Amino acid sequence: MTDQEQKHKEKMQKQKEKIDASIAKADIERGIVIVLTGNGKGKSSSGFGMVLRALGYDHKVGVVQFIKGAQLSGEEIFLKEKGPLLPNFDPEDFYQMGTGFTWNTQDKSGDIKAAEETWAVAEHMLKDERYDLVLLDELTYMIGYKYLDETKILDAIKNRPANQSVIVTGRGGGSALQELADTVSEVKDIKHAYKAGIKARKGVDY
Repeated sequence: MTDQEQKHKEKMQKQKEKIDASIAKADIERGIVIVLTGNGKGKSSSGFGMVLRALGYDHKVGVVQFIKGAQLSGEEIFLKEKGPLLPNFDPEDFYQMGTGFTWNTQDKSGDIKAAEETWAVAEHMLKDERYDLVLLDELTYMIGYKYLDETKILDAIKNRPANQSVIVTGRGGGSALQELADTVSEVKDIKHAYKAGIKARKGVDY
C-alpha cells in the first residue's frame, strides 16, 4: 500500500467512526415531519420519491395534493393505475384538490371551499394510525394564501399518530411550520429550462 493510499484509508476510517457515532446517538424511534420548500424545482418530485420508497416497504401511504390536479401528471397515472396492485394502497389513498393553480381559477371563494374539502381528507389521514406516511403536496400555499387555518394545520400534524411521518411541500409555509418540522430542506433555483424557453417535458416536469 502506498503512502497516499494509507492516508486515504486512515482518513476514511476517521470519517466512518464519526458517522457510526452519529448513527449510534440517534436512538429515538418515531415518525418525523419533513418540509421541502424553496423556489427551485424538485420539491414534489422529492416527496413522491419518498412515497415510492415507503411503498417499496409495503407501508401504507396517503397522498393529498393541493393546487395540482387540473393537469394530468405521471404520479397520478402511476398511483391510480398501479396503486391498486400494491399492498396497502387503494384509490382513496390519493386525493387531489383538482382546481389547478389559483392564478388560473381566479376564484378565491371557490378555491377556499375546495381547500377546506381537501383538508378534510388530509386531516382524516393525519388521525389514522394505519398510515405510515402522508404526503401533503403544495400545502404551504394554503397557509400563505390564508385559505386554511394555520393553527388547525399545525395542531393536526403535531397530534398525528406517533409513528406516522408527514411530508409537506411548497414554497414558503411560514416559520411556525418549519419550527414544528424535524427536517427542513430548501430547493434553490439556480437554472430552469423553462426560463430558456424549453417546454415542460412529460415524465420530467409532470
